[in-house]
Amino acid sequence: MTVDPTLAYIWAFVIAFAVFMYVVMDGFDLGIGILFPAFGVGEERDQAMNAIAPVWDGNETWLVLGGGGLMAAFPLAFAILMPAMYPPIIAMLLGLVFRGVAFEFRWRDPRHRAFWDIAFTAGSVTAALAQGIVLGALLQGVQVSGRAYGGGWLDWLSPFSLLTGVGTVAAYALLGSCWLIFKTEGGTQAHAYRLAKVAGLAAAVAVIAVSAATPFLDHLYYQRWFAFPNVLVAAQVPLLVAVLSLAFWWALLRKKELMPFLLTLALYLLCFIGLGISMFPDIVPGSVSIVQAASPANSQTFMLIGTVIMVPLILAYTGWSYWVFRGKVGESGGYH
Repeated sequence: MTVDPTLAYIWAFVIAFAVFMYVVMDGFDLGIGILFPAFGVGEERDQAMNAIAPVWDGNETWLVLGGGGLMAAFPLAFAILMPAMYPPIIAMLLGLVFRGVAFEFRWRDPRHRAFWDIAFTAGSVTAALAQGIVLGALLQGVQVSGRAYGGGWLDWLSPFSLLTGVGTVAAYALLGSCWLIFKTEGGTQAHAYRLAKVAGLAAAVAVIAVSAATPFLDHLYYQRWFAFPNVLVAAQVPLLVAVLSLAFWWALLRKKELMPFLLTLALYLLCFIGLGISMFPDIVPGSVSIVQAASPANSQTFMLIGTVIMVPLILAYTGWSYWVFRGKVGESGGYH
Protein backbone atom coordinates (compact mmCIF):
# COMPACT_ATOMS: atom_id res chain seq x y z
CA MET A 1 0.00 0.00 0.00
CA THR A 2 1.42 3.36 -1.06
CA VAL A 3 0.69 6.26 1.26
CA ASP A 4 1.37 9.85 0.25
CA PRO A 5 2.09 11.94 3.37
CA THR A 6 1.11 15.15 1.58
CA LEU A 7 -2.30 13.74 0.67
CA ALA A 8 -2.70 12.42 4.20
CA TYR A 9 -2.13 15.88 5.67
CA ILE A 10 -4.46 17.46 3.11
CA TRP A 11 -7.20 15.04 4.13
CA ALA A 12 -6.51 15.70 7.80
CA PHE A 13 -7.09 19.39 7.06
CA VAL A 14 -10.29 18.64 5.10
CA ILE A 15 -11.71 16.61 7.98
CA ALA A 16 -10.65 19.24 10.53
CA PHE A 17 -12.30 21.92 8.39
CA ALA A 18 -15.52 19.89 8.13
CA VAL A 19 -15.61 19.32 11.90
CA PHE A 20 -14.97 23.00 12.58
CA MET A 21 -17.72 24.05 10.17
CA TYR A 22 -20.12 21.65 11.85
CA VAL A 23 -19.22 22.87 15.34
CA VAL A 24 -19.67 26.50 14.30
CA MET A 25 -22.85 26.12 12.25
CA ASP A 26 -24.69 23.54 14.33
CA GLY A 27 -23.25 24.97 17.54
CA PHE A 28 -25.60 27.95 17.70
CA ASP A 29 -28.56 25.72 16.75
CA LEU A 30 -27.78 23.39 19.63
CA GLY A 31 -27.05 26.39 21.85
CA ILE A 32 -30.54 27.79 21.26
CA GLY A 33 -31.98 24.39 22.16
CA ILE A 34 -29.91 24.33 25.35
CA LEU A 35 -31.16 27.81 26.32
CA PHE A 36 -34.74 27.17 25.23
CA PRO A 37 -36.26 26.66 28.72
CA ALA A 38 -34.94 30.10 29.73
CA PHE A 39 -37.12 31.83 27.15
CA GLY A 40 -40.73 32.74 27.76
CA VAL A 41 -43.42 30.50 26.33
CA GLY A 42 -44.89 32.05 23.22
CA GLU A 43 -43.26 34.99 21.46
CA GLU A 44 -39.72 34.55 22.83
CA ARG A 45 -39.54 30.85 22.02
CA ASP A 46 -41.06 31.39 18.58
CA GLN A 47 -38.46 34.06 17.80
CA ALA A 48 -35.66 31.80 18.99
CA MET A 49 -36.90 28.98 16.76
CA ASN A 50 -37.42 31.21 13.74
CA ALA A 51 -33.86 32.54 14.10
CA ILE A 52 -32.54 29.13 13.01
CA ALA A 53 -35.50 27.60 11.15
CA PRO A 54 -34.29 28.35 7.58
CA VAL A 55 -30.77 26.99 8.05
CA TRP A 56 -30.56 24.43 10.85
CA ASP A 57 -31.17 21.23 8.89
CA GLY A 58 -28.33 21.81 6.41
CA ASN A 59 -25.62 21.85 9.05
CA GLU A 60 -25.34 18.08 9.40
CA THR A 61 -23.79 18.07 5.91
CA TRP A 62 -20.48 18.91 7.56
CA LEU A 63 -20.90 16.12 10.10
CA VAL A 64 -21.38 13.64 7.26
CA LEU A 65 -18.29 14.97 5.47
CA GLY A 66 -16.20 14.72 8.63
CA GLY A 67 -17.35 11.23 9.59
CA GLY A 68 -17.39 9.88 6.05
CA GLY A 69 -14.01 11.43 5.31
CA LEU A 70 -12.52 9.84 8.41
CA MET A 71 -13.82 6.42 7.41
CA ALA A 72 -12.58 6.68 3.82
CA ALA A 73 -9.32 8.61 4.23
CA PHE A 74 -8.20 7.17 7.58
CA PRO A 75 -9.85 3.75 7.92
CA LEU A 76 -7.47 2.58 10.66
CA ALA A 77 -8.35 5.57 12.86
CA PHE A 78 -12.05 5.04 12.16
CA ALA A 79 -11.79 1.36 13.10
CA ILE A 80 -10.11 2.25 16.41
CA LEU A 81 -12.13 5.30 17.43
CA MET A 82 -15.65 4.12 16.62
CA PRO A 83 -15.67 1.11 18.99
CA ALA A 84 -14.04 3.30 21.65
CA MET A 85 -16.78 5.95 21.37
CA TYR A 86 -19.90 3.95 20.47
CA PRO A 87 -22.09 5.01 23.45
CA PRO A 88 -21.56 8.79 23.21
CA ILE A 89 -21.70 8.74 19.39
CA ILE A 90 -24.98 6.84 19.44
CA ALA A 91 -26.30 9.25 22.08
CA MET A 92 -25.25 12.19 19.89
CA LEU A 93 -27.01 10.83 16.81
CA LEU A 94 -30.18 10.03 18.73
CA GLY A 95 -30.09 13.52 20.24
CA LEU A 96 -29.79 15.11 16.80
CA VAL A 97 -32.66 13.00 15.44
CA PHE A 98 -34.89 13.76 18.41
CA ARG A 99 -34.06 17.46 18.19
CA GLY A 100 -34.98 17.54 14.49
CA VAL A 101 -38.30 15.77 15.05
CA ALA A 102 -39.15 18.05 17.96
CA PHE A 103 -38.26 21.14 15.92
CA GLU A 104 -40.84 20.38 13.26
CA PHE A 105 -43.52 18.79 15.43
CA ARG A 106 -43.76 21.75 17.84
CA TRP A 107 -45.19 23.74 14.93
CA ARG A 108 -47.36 20.95 13.50
CA ASP A 109 -48.75 19.67 16.79
CA PRO A 110 -49.65 22.74 18.89
CA ARG A 111 -51.62 20.70 21.45
CA HIS A 112 -48.41 18.97 22.59
CA ARG A 113 -46.06 21.92 22.09
CA ALA A 114 -44.85 21.81 25.70
CA PHE A 115 -43.72 18.21 25.21
CA TRP A 116 -41.91 19.02 21.96
CA ASP A 117 -40.20 22.00 23.59
CA ILE A 118 -38.82 19.68 26.27
CA ALA A 119 -37.77 17.22 23.57
CA PHE A 120 -36.03 19.98 21.63
CA THR A 121 -33.98 20.92 24.69
CA ALA A 122 -33.27 17.32 25.68
CA GLY A 123 -32.04 16.44 22.19
CA SER A 124 -29.85 19.54 22.02
CA VAL A 125 -28.28 19.01 25.46
CA THR A 126 -27.69 15.31 24.73
CA ALA A 127 -26.01 15.99 21.39
CA ALA A 128 -23.81 18.77 22.77
CA LEU A 129 -22.81 16.82 25.89
CA ALA A 130 -22.01 13.72 23.81
CA GLN A 131 -19.83 15.71 21.38
CA GLY A 132 -17.84 17.17 24.25
CA ILE A 133 -17.42 13.76 25.87
CA VAL A 134 -16.10 12.35 22.60
CA LEU A 135 -13.55 15.16 22.44
CA GLY A 136 -12.46 14.55 26.03
CA ALA A 137 -12.23 10.80 25.52
CA LEU A 138 -10.08 11.34 22.43
CA LEU A 139 -7.72 13.70 24.26
CA GLN A 140 -7.34 11.51 27.33
CA GLY A 141 -6.19 8.65 25.10
CA VAL A 142 -7.59 5.52 23.50
CA GLN A 143 -6.12 2.12 24.29
CA VAL A 144 -4.88 0.47 21.09
CA SER A 145 -4.01 -3.21 20.75
CA GLY A 146 -2.28 -3.98 17.45
CA ARG A 147 -4.49 -2.32 14.85
CA ALA A 148 -7.71 -2.33 16.89
CA TYR A 149 -9.31 -0.81 19.94
CA GLY A 150 -8.11 -2.61 23.03
CA GLY A 151 -10.10 -0.89 25.76
CA GLY A 152 -13.42 -1.44 27.48
CA TRP A 153 -16.98 -0.31 26.89
CA LEU A 154 -16.82 2.62 29.34
CA ASP A 155 -13.23 3.81 28.93
CA TRP A 156 -14.58 7.03 27.41
CA LEU A 157 -16.20 7.97 30.71
CA SER A 158 -13.94 9.96 33.02
CA PRO A 159 -13.94 13.23 34.98
CA PHE A 160 -12.01 14.89 32.15
CA SER A 161 -14.44 13.76 29.43
CA LEU A 162 -17.37 14.93 31.56
CA LEU A 163 -15.61 18.28 31.99
CA THR A 164 -15.21 18.68 28.24
CA GLY A 165 -18.83 17.60 27.79
CA VAL A 166 -20.15 20.26 30.18
CA GLY A 167 -17.75 22.80 28.66
CA THR A 168 -19.13 22.08 25.19
CA VAL A 169 -22.69 22.60 26.43
CA ALA A 170 -21.66 25.98 27.88
CA ALA A 171 -19.78 26.97 24.72
CA TYR A 172 -22.75 26.10 22.48
CA ALA A 173 -25.07 28.03 24.79
CA LEU A 174 -22.79 31.06 24.42
CA LEU A 175 -22.79 30.77 20.62
CA GLY A 176 -26.58 30.36 20.57
CA SER A 177 -27.17 33.42 22.75
CA CYS A 178 -24.85 35.52 20.56
CA TRP A 179 -26.70 34.39 17.43
CA LEU A 180 -29.98 35.47 19.01
CA ILE A 181 -28.48 38.85 19.86
CA PHE A 182 -27.72 39.27 16.17
CA LYS A 183 -30.98 37.88 14.78
CA THR A 184 -33.70 39.00 17.19
CA GLU A 185 -35.04 42.25 18.61
CA GLY A 186 -37.05 43.58 21.51
CA GLY A 187 -37.48 41.49 24.65
CA THR A 188 -35.92 38.37 23.13
CA GLN A 189 -32.73 40.23 22.25
CA ALA A 190 -32.52 41.77 25.74
CA HIS A 191 -32.93 38.31 27.25
CA ALA A 192 -30.23 36.96 24.93
CA TYR A 193 -27.80 39.62 26.17
CA ARG A 194 -28.36 38.48 29.75
CA LEU A 195 -27.98 34.82 28.84
CA ALA A 196 -24.77 35.56 26.91
CA LYS A 197 -23.18 36.95 30.07
CA VAL A 198 -24.00 33.81 32.06
CA ALA A 199 -22.99 31.45 29.26
CA GLY A 200 -19.82 33.47 28.66
CA LEU A 201 -18.71 33.07 32.26
CA ALA A 202 -19.49 29.34 32.24
CA ALA A 203 -17.65 28.83 28.94
CA ALA A 204 -14.63 30.80 30.18
CA VAL A 205 -14.36 28.67 33.33
CA ALA A 206 -14.66 25.49 31.26
CA VAL A 207 -12.03 26.57 28.71
CA ILE A 208 -9.58 27.49 31.48
CA ALA A 209 -10.16 24.18 33.27
CA VAL A 210 -9.78 22.05 30.12
CA SER A 211 -6.75 24.02 28.94
CA ALA A 212 -5.05 23.67 32.34
CA ALA A 213 -5.70 19.91 32.50
CA THR A 214 -4.87 18.92 28.92
CA PRO A 215 -1.03 19.30 29.01
CA PHE A 216 -0.91 16.94 31.99
CA LEU A 217 -2.92 14.16 30.36
CA ASP A 218 0.10 13.02 28.37
CA HIS A 219 3.77 13.97 28.32
CA LEU A 220 3.52 14.54 24.55
CA TYR A 221 0.90 17.24 25.12
CA TYR A 222 3.17 18.94 27.65
CA GLN A 223 6.09 18.92 25.19
CA ARG A 224 4.00 20.28 22.34
CA TRP A 225 2.85 23.20 24.47
CA PHE A 226 5.85 24.01 26.66
CA ALA A 227 9.01 22.60 25.08
CA PHE A 228 11.26 25.06 23.23
CA PRO A 229 10.81 26.21 20.44
CA ASN A 230 7.16 24.98 20.35
CA VAL A 231 6.26 27.28 23.21
CA LEU A 232 7.05 30.35 21.07
CA VAL A 233 4.13 29.48 18.79
CA ALA A 234 1.85 27.76 21.29
CA ALA A 235 1.97 30.66 23.75
CA GLN A 236 0.30 32.92 21.20
CA VAL A 237 -2.95 30.93 21.44
CA PRO A 238 -3.79 31.66 25.11
CA LEU A 239 -2.60 35.23 24.62
CA LEU A 240 -4.99 35.75 21.73
CA VAL A 241 -7.78 34.03 23.67
CA ALA A 242 -7.30 36.54 26.50
CA VAL A 243 -7.33 39.51 24.11
CA LEU A 244 -10.43 38.33 22.25
CA SER A 245 -12.20 37.49 25.50
CA LEU A 246 -11.74 41.07 26.69
CA ALA A 247 -12.98 42.32 23.33
CA PHE A 248 -16.01 40.02 23.64
CA TRP A 249 -16.99 41.42 27.02
CA TRP A 250 -16.49 44.96 25.77
CA ALA A 251 -18.79 44.26 22.81
CA LEU A 252 -21.37 42.63 25.04
CA LEU A 253 -21.44 45.48 27.54
CA ARG A 254 -21.60 48.02 24.70
CA LYS A 255 -24.66 46.21 23.31
CA LYS A 256 -23.03 45.43 19.97
CA GLU A 257 -25.12 43.04 17.89
CA LEU A 258 -22.88 41.20 15.42
CA MET A 259 -19.50 41.59 17.13
CA PRO A 260 -20.15 39.20 20.06
CA PHE A 261 -21.04 36.42 17.62
CA LEU A 262 -17.97 37.02 15.43
CA LEU A 263 -15.65 37.17 18.44
CA THR A 264 -17.13 33.94 19.76
CA LEU A 265 -16.40 32.30 16.40
CA ALA A 266 -12.82 33.58 16.62
CA LEU A 267 -12.48 32.11 20.11
CA TYR A 268 -13.81 28.79 18.79
CA LEU A 269 -11.15 28.88 16.08
CA LEU A 270 -8.39 29.49 18.63
CA CYS A 271 -9.62 26.58 20.75
CA PHE A 272 -9.60 24.44 17.62
CA ILE A 273 -6.02 25.52 16.87
CA GLY A 274 -5.11 24.63 20.45
CA LEU A 275 -6.58 21.17 19.91
CA GLY A 276 -4.43 20.83 16.78
CA ILE A 277 -1.31 21.81 18.73
CA SER A 278 -2.05 19.12 21.30
CA MET A 279 -2.72 16.33 18.79
CA PHE A 280 -0.59 16.95 15.68
CA PRO A 281 0.78 14.83 14.03
CA ASP A 282 -1.36 12.09 15.62
CA ILE A 283 -4.91 11.23 14.69
CA VAL A 284 -5.30 8.79 17.60
CA PRO A 285 -3.31 10.64 20.27
CA GLY A 286 -0.19 8.82 21.37
CA SER A 287 -0.94 5.73 19.27
CA VAL A 288 -1.52 6.31 15.54
CA SER A 289 -0.22 9.18 13.40
CA ILE A 290 -1.99 10.78 10.46
CA VAL A 291 0.31 9.06 7.97
CA GLN A 292 0.03 5.65 9.66
CA ALA A 293 -3.77 5.75 9.52
CA ALA A 294 -4.04 6.97 5.92
CA SER A 295 -5.66 4.98 3.13
CA PRO A 296 -3.77 4.37 -0.18
CA ALA A 297 -2.81 7.44 -2.18
CA ASN A 298 -5.00 6.38 -5.13
CA SER A 299 -8.08 6.27 -2.89
CA GLN A 300 -7.35 9.65 -1.32
CA THR A 301 -6.71 11.23 -4.73
CA PHE A 302 -10.00 9.90 -6.11
CA MET A 303 -11.96 11.20 -3.11
CA LEU A 304 -10.16 14.54 -3.17
CA ILE A 305 -11.38 15.23 -6.71
CA GLY A 306 -14.99 14.91 -5.57
CA THR A 307 -14.30 16.96 -2.45
CA VAL A 308 -12.75 19.82 -4.45
CA ILE A 309 -15.92 19.94 -6.54
CA MET A 310 -18.51 19.49 -3.78
CA VAL A 311 -17.16 21.60 -0.90
CA PRO A 312 -17.32 24.90 -2.86
CA LEU A 313 -20.89 24.00 -3.89
CA ILE A 314 -21.83 23.33 -0.27
CA LEU A 315 -20.27 26.63 0.79
CA ALA A 316 -22.07 28.44 -2.02
CA TYR A 317 -25.56 27.17 -1.26
CA THR A 318 -25.00 27.60 2.47
CA GLY A 319 -23.93 31.21 1.96
CA TRP A 320 -26.88 31.79 -0.35
CA SER A 321 -29.37 30.46 2.22
CA TYR A 322 -27.96 32.76 4.91
CA TRP A 323 -28.13 35.69 2.49
CA VAL A 324 -31.75 35.00 1.52
CA PHE A 325 -32.81 34.81 5.18
CA ARG A 326 -30.64 37.68 6.36
CA GLY A 327 -31.96 40.35 8.70
CA LYS A 328 -33.87 40.31 11.94
CA VAL A 329 -36.55 37.85 13.00
CA GLY A 330 -39.42 40.14 13.90
CA GLU A 331 -41.69 39.80 16.91
CA SER A 332 -44.71 39.13 14.71
CA GLY A 333 -43.25 37.12 11.84
CA GLY A 334 -40.96 34.29 10.99
CA TYR A 335 -40.09 31.38 8.78
CA HIS A 336 -43.01 29.14 9.72
